[in-house]
Amino acid sequence: MNISTEAGYDGLHDQPHAIVEREGVRYTLLGTAHVSRASVDAVEAALATGRYDTIAVELDAQRHRAMTDPDALSKLDLFQILREGKTGLVAGNLALAAYQRRLAEQLGVEPGAELKAAAQGAEARGLRLSLIDRDVGTTLKRAFAGLGFWGRAKLMAGLGASLLADDEVDAGEIEKLKQGDYLESSFGEFAAGSPPLYRAVIAERDVYMANRLRQVGAGGAREVLAVVGAGHLKGLEQHLREDVGSPAPLLSSLDSVPEGSKIPWFTILLVVFLFGGFAWGFWQGGAELGGELVLQWALITGIGGAIGCIAAGGHPLSVLAAFISSPLTPLHPALASGTVSAAVEAWVRKPTYADFLRLRDDTGKLSGWWRNRVARVLVNFFLTSFGTAIGVWIAGANIIGKLG
Repeated sequence: MNISTEAGYDGLHDQPHAIVEREGVRYTLLGTAHVSRASVDAVEAALATGRYDTIAVELDAQRHRAMTDPDALSKLDLFQILREGKTGLVAGNLALAAYQRRLAEQLGVEPGAELKAAAQGAEARGLRLSLIDRDVGTTLKRAFAGLGFWGRAKLMAGLGASLLADDEVDAGEIEKLKQGDYLESSFGEFAAGSPPLYRAVIAERDVYMANRLRQVGAGGAREVLAVVGAGHLKGLEQHLREDVGSPAPLLSSLDSVPEGSKIPWFTILLVVFLFGGFAWGFWQGGAELGGELVLQWALITGIGGAIGCIAAGGHPLSVLAAFISSPLTPLHPALASGTVSAAVEAWVRKPTYADFLRLRDDTGKLSGWWRNRVARVLVNFFLTSFGTAIGVWIAGANIIGKLG
């Protein structure tokens, strides 16, 4: 790797950086640590030189908005989030933000402070600002698409446990952040042991940011300062030097999310199994056995969803909605009992403006997810859906046992 470490060079001090000149554009890649005051100082010193006409940062539009607009969360539309199936993404982003706050409290430096300094410094100086990272939602979706069912379950369990815990971040995670990649650290050791996850979270983003920089250069920039995590420096420099062809098609492919089967096989199999079981029950045992199977399915799944909603601190009307919808929603591929219950919860206990303003702080503690009305709607969605899923398995096993 062609890394220059000449002290004081162009205001970069002793920070790792690389210089790439290509097609008449000089790219200075500054590798930073997202929890280092020295990285913030290096960014500010580089900006002060007045050398650059363009500043590029390892941020996407969503993270940039969250970092620079303190009221961004107050603009959330809960019903739209539920309707569009983005509940998991919003909850994941809140959990990641909580992880950042724990680091800030522990280390005295806001994670990503150097990226914020670069973005604000560019705007203050009237320089062109380019957000070169891929949308974090796309990265997470591509990562999940490459994992099997148990891989996803393991990842979600580990991620949730590490991000919602109230204890200090361990030394190993901090060392990873000092190498400069916040997402990789958030996923913990699982990223290193999972090629699909590593590819989506690290390797693909190296390619993505390199080709975004090429687009920046093609747009008229001549002196570009790119502020990126040190963990991306080697891969980013390599792709910026070696990639050929138009960046647009490659970026388009990396922005796409692999589609699963459009045929809802699980729902189809469940419907066939369920109605087949009911029909067999009516045939073998008449109305008594068939009616018993239908009633037990409704009660078991309904109670499962209701218990999940109760665990989320749901309003009695939300619990009732969970109980009524849980026997029906498993038979619909695009609807979840959690969506129904959470929508009722948001309608009955309307979150206030203050809830939205406190959302980032409240979700920093596990108890805050239940205390804040916005966060509680998200918890309601997950726990109701989980309770319904458990109910489906128990009810299915019961049908098999009755007919066996």
